[in-house]
Amino acid sequence: MNPEMPFLPGRRDFLRGASFLAGGLLARPLLAAMKYRRDDVLAKIRAQASETDARVREGIAENRMAQATVRFTDVRGRPCETTRVRVKQVRHAFKYGANLFMLDEFCDSAEKNRLYKDRFAAAFNLATLPFYWRDLEPEEGKTRYGKDSPRLYRRPPPDLCLEWCEAQGIEPKAHCLNYVAEYATPQWARGTIEEEKTLLERHFQSLAERYAKRIPMWEVTNETLHWKPDRLNASSFFSRPDFIEWNFKTAAKYFPTNRLVINETQLYVWDEFKGSRSPYYLQVENALLKGCRIDSIGVQAHSFWGTDMQRIVKKAAEIYDPQFIFSVLDTYAALGKPMQITEMTIPAYSDDPADEEVQAEILRELYRIWFSHRAMEGIVYWNVPDGYAASAKPGDFSKGENVYYGGLCRFDLSPKPAYEVIRDLFGREWRTNFDRTVEGGVLSFRGFCGDYELEATSGGKTVTRAFSIVPTKGVSLEVTV
Repeated sequence: MNPEMPFLPGRRDFLRGASFLAGGLLARPLLAAMKYRRDDVLAKIRAQASETDARVREGIAENRMAQATVRFTDVRGRPCETTRVRVKQVRHAFKYGANLFMLDEFCDSAEKNRLYKDRFAAAFNLATLPFYWRDLEPEEGKTRYGKDSPRLYRRPPPDLCLEWCEAQGIEPKAHCLNYVAEYATPQWARGTIEEEKTLLERHFQSLAERYAKRIPMWEVTNETLHWKPDRLNASSFFSRPDFIEWNFKTAAKYFPTNRLVINETQLYVWDEFKGSRSPYYLQVENALLKGCRIDSIGVQAHSFWGTDMQRIVKKAAEIYDPQFIFSVLDTYAALGKPMQITEMTIPAYSDDPADEEVQAEILRELYRIWFSHRAMEGIVYWNVPDGYAASAKPGDFSKGENVYYGGLCRFDLSPKPAYEVIRDLFGREWRTNFDRTVEGGVLSFRGFCGDYELEATSGGKTVTRAFSIVPTKGVSLEVTV
């Protein structure tokens, strides 16, 4: 990703400005002139709170929970009279994660490397791994797959990432097979259309042979509407009519059992939404009609709206409108494919505690809406820490994406309120855990879909059992105590 300059609401009573002093500090004397209140940014969310809450509650109950029935019997098959039961959900079926681009990338701090891993493992069950071709194979035939590969900032080698994900029980996701951008495609791989197709297919095959069995989900193409040839010095193949079709059909050839995802920037999903005549909708629909296997529709959700104050308030009123968000999701759901929020940034725009609270409030509202929708299957926040984003040196808050303070943790890896929101939602509010006494041998409950551990005690005997609540199907099982 290579976002345009974003801006988001700031202090409790107004939005922060976009001017910076040397070293990345906000030009605070200008703040007095910026009177846009946080209420202006969140006006639509708050005005529709009652209606939104009702739909969110209904959607979560219907789309994220299912019925579980457990029968407890003794060794003779008779129902247990009294059973003490402990149920613990250990994993969600819904995916929620972030990019893993800073794994072991804190060269100057072993403590930050440890904290980054701790924060990631405690908050997420999915990790987006960097598979930018230019950085994986900077010279033809010289790949950076192995964990001892030469270092590149924000590009930890795939083997290193996979080893850590597998040890933590975190599902890896690859981003991506063919991202046609000047900083993602190697210069040596550009040539005639047929030459590029030959090299691309070899690249797909190489990745499949090494990683198809270890990485379930692959983004195939990324931001093909956003990146235009005259802006990119793009490949010869990029602008051809069969670009999407060829990439997905080639991916299906080498990744027959993996989930294949298409991905597009927020501009063509939210900003230029025109119902079923939206550019991205038509692109996906056309690919499906041509027989492409697209397993999931990826949409980005970075709030990158420039620095003009009036425009920011206007965009917030448009994009942070729950009715509008539901309308977009309902429209794409008609294509019959699951959806993912593949990349997301809500800038706090400073390290002021009040700004961080605004970031957290917005994040919470968006996660609730997305989690409740029937088509959504996952949400990926983008950067975990502040100060280590793209297009800037670590700790330089005056350049690149660092200026937005869009991470979930601060530069020192201490958690921001937004990080705690994600942990609270998926770790407490949207998780089924309980202890209870069951009379008559039958336990019945609706739980969040995912994997569980059950401990049952009856007649002085204790047994444990693992089970899963499957979306729409639920679960029915018998436990002998």
